[in-house]
Amino acid sequence: MARETSENPGRLKQIRQAYQMTKRVDTRIGLIIAGVGIITFGVLLAIGLLIDHPVYLGILGFVLAFLAMAIVFGRRAERAAFGQMEGQPGAAAAVLNNIRRGWSTSPTPVAVTRNQDAVYRAVGRPGIALIAEGNINRVRPLLAAEKKKMARVVGDVPVHDIIVGDGEGEVPLKKLQVHLMRLPRAITGSQVTEINDRLRAMGDLLSKAPVPKGPLPRNARMPKGGRMR
Repeated sequence: MARETSENPGRLKQIRQAYQMTKRVDTRIGLIIAGVGIITFGVLLAIGLLIDHPVYLGILGFVLAFLAMAIVFGRRAERAAFGQMEGQPGAAAAVLNNIRRGWSTSPTPVAVTRNQDAVYRAVGRPGIALIAEGNINRVRPLLAAEKKKMARVVGDVPVHDIIVGDGEGEVPLKKLQVHLMRLPRAITGSQVTEINDRLRAMGDLLSKAPVPKGPLPRNARMPKGGRMR
């Protein structure tokens, strides 16, 4: 009981912060929510008066009005959040971190440039998704390099290239989660786990690879690593 009481202020604070953030972008949010609630309650109450059940329909109208207000507020708050994140570094990561089921995502970029262009990776039943954000001319080489790097360990698993943006062939940030959820399934759950393990092992090997100190001689060549079986 005490635990529930202590958690309520946290939820109320989150709702208040979400409302304040939304109102900065959507100044009419208060009027819209109030209008939805009043109209929903009024319609149900009017029906109750017509059929001579005002109390029953009034209670039902109050519950449905609250539900309708919550749905409208949630959608407009989400739209406002996407509007503020769009074009900002890490926006794609924020969306990926909110995917609750179906995909296993990398917490950090698997490739990044000094201009903060980044590629994130997600593994799910549709295969592997490489999600890039940033300048399209810079992220395309990043995507190609990451696909080449993964080729040895993922075999014929489908790899989906996704560039976040509003240009032709790009996926808008607000539609990224829906786009991922609609990709056709191609592999089993056990294959998802196996691929995740392989990619993590590949990342560990790359992070632990020895780096030579100082500049390389001009005519020197990097030694070729052995192939992974």
